[in-house]
Amino acid sequence: MPDIPIDWASVNWLYVILLALLVFLSTLIGTAVSFKRVFLGAVLSTVLFTAGFIFWTYYPHKLPLPTSPTGQKTVVPASPPAPPPVPAAPSAPAKPDNPVKDITPPSTNPQ
Repeated sequence: MPDIPIDWASVNWLYVILLALLVFLSTLIGTAVSFKRVFLGAVLSTVLFTAGFIFWTYYPHKLPLPTSPTGQKTVVPASPPAPPPVPAAPSAPAKPDNPVKDITPPSTNPQ
């Protein structure tokens, strides 16, 4: 018997079992709907499995279940982000247009 180069410890068994259940349910529904016609049952099973697999793998269902055999991949940026722009040196403050420099309130004593 030839040696099979599969690392059985690295197999994501939950993912395999869930996909096997998806295939079983697709085949069961496809066979029931096709009224025991073999070719039509196979076509319906294929369509149902494809729809289920795409939903399971690509729809953001937010369930804590595996969505790929290799797990979630992290995206590594190609290059570090550019540093923020350096602000220009502050300029001299602008003088206000109002010529009044005294801000004391006027006296309220009538004369």
